[in-house]
Amino acid sequence: MSELQPRLKNPFSKGPVSNKKFNIRKHFNFWNMVILLSFAGLLLALVYPFSSLIFRSFLERGTNNFTLSNYKDFVRLPYYFSTLKNSFSVCIAATIFATIIGLPMAYISTRYNIWGKKLINIMVILSLMSPPFIGAYSWILLLGRNGFITKIFANFGIHLPTIYGWTGIVLVFTLKFFPYIYLYVSGALKSTDASLEEAAENLGTSGIKKLMTVTFPLILPTISAGALMVFMTSLADFGTPMLIGEGYKVLPVLVYEEFMSEIGGNAAMASALSVVIILCSLSVLMIQKLIIAKKSYTMSALRPPQVKELSLGKRIAATVFCFGIATIAMAQQVVVIITSFIKTSGPIFVKGFSLDSYRLVMHRLSRNITNTFLFSTIAIVIMIVIGLLISYVIVRKKSKATELLDLLIMFPYVIPGAVLGITLLVAFNKKPFMLSGTAGILILAYVIRKLPYTIRSSTAILYQIDPSIEEASINLGVPPMKTFFKITAVLMAPGVFSGAILSWITTINELSSSIILYTGKTSTISVAIYTEVIRASFGTAAALASILTVTTVISILIFNKLSGGQGISM
Repeated sequence: MSELQPRLKNPFSKGPVSNKKFNIRKHFNFWNMVILLSFAGLLLALVYPFSSLIFRSFLERGTNNFTLSNYKDFVRLPYYFSTLKNSFSVCIAATIFATIIGLPMAYISTRYNIWGKKLINIMVILSLMSPPFIGAYSWILLLGRNGFITKIFANFGIHLPTIYGWTGIVLVFTLKFFPYIYLYVSGALKSTDASLEEAAENLGTSGIKKLMTVTFPLILPTISAGALMVFMTSLADFGTPMLIGEGYKVLPVLVYEEFMSEIGGNAAMASALSVVIILCSLSVLMIQKLIIAKKSYTMSALRPPQVKELSLGKRIAATVFCFGIATIAMAQQVVVIITSFIKTSGPIFVKGFSLDSYRLVMHRLSRNITNTFLFSTIAIVIMIVIGLLISYVIVRKKSKATELLDLLIMFPYVIPGAVLGITLLVAFNKKPFMLSGTAGILILAYVIRKLPYTIRSSTAILYQIDPSIEEASINLGVPPMKTFFKITAVLMAPGVFSGAILSWITTINELSSSIILYTGKTSTISVAIYTEVIRASFGTAAALASILTVTTVISILIFNKLSGGQGISM
């Protein structure tokens, strides 16, 4: 027994037990708590809602019994399955046309000495940052049945093709989303190595052949990334096909109609359709990754290409081409602003200008304006705080857990807003998480959907901050948490706020999730624009759209100031 005596120490005495307490305290430090709380938040706000959505898609309407009938009906019934074909048709066409426009425009603006490059960039960015449904509304005003251009041609006996249906959706998507191609490709072309193209020219390859066999294959990952953004954004858009599609239905519109039907929505079928959209988005993303993974695209980029001098005639032609495309793309904002000052008599525009539309908006729809800026501001503050903390653990505390955290945060990036709205309603429409009908569910949707912008800009700038700065502070006796808030967070601030401004711009323009989640008390500007267009109140719709446009312009100017004039890049 004497030999066993040393092992029977008092468990409350100092020894191995105290060391275990110390280890527990060490493992549960501030950053580990951030990781744990982040996972807890994502489980509640993302994993749980999407699990509820998937579960609901397997329930039979009325009985809530398990069934596959919703998915069988989608494949079997042309009413449902045709919308998938329609969605792919407009998305593929818009992606092809956007690439045809954006690729040569990016090449000309980066490789040749055309005039007004900065102005072209600003115009392209402005056309991208406005919501797509405003573009649809603008083209209705121009080329609709009573549109300005339609009437002009009608006076000469020329009847233009209809803007409604497939043609109109593809037109709006192309002019709206080609900036993705332009911005992605412009950034890539500036960083290619000139020696590769020079080597091709020395071997007798030049002109179009050099572009197709050397330059564009080198930047194929970037081109495919831009094309992917066009496809995914087109697939997710709700407002454009709803306003201009008429009988041409796509998946997001069908999801909305199934869920919000006045004769009793079918939430189970809407959930199944939402799952189909998510699977389509993830499948396209995986296909893009597989295509890129087949080849290696690395290069040194030690010698950036020089801007080539064009002859006067070619310089004028190239400048006119780029400005022409940018002007057509930006026409939607110009049309909306001008229209907002035209007098109206009910749904009809009459001669003369006035501020009546703005007075009516301030009198009748002031709550929508207040809601938009209040909800967006709260969402941005939350995003800044979360973005600072999560980006730090993703970059500085790398592990399998933080990789999973990064993946979960980016998941909503490929999810349509309408699907996210339905997901949150399905999950938070009962106790203990009764959020439906409140401002909280709208703010939650904005945070979930737009947080990736802030996270990406925050991680990008954090990679540029030398860790030795933090180490020096800690070595001088400053606690790690205090070091982060006093030094690292301050250095990260420009990147965080730049990403937050981009999130702000897309949040104030958000329609897809807002149209699902709003009530009379929580309606936003984008929802009001949509409802005013549906009611044919085009004057008030234009006034509200102009408010969004001006806010977007101011936000972009602030972004340029914070980013040191670097502008928005992809």
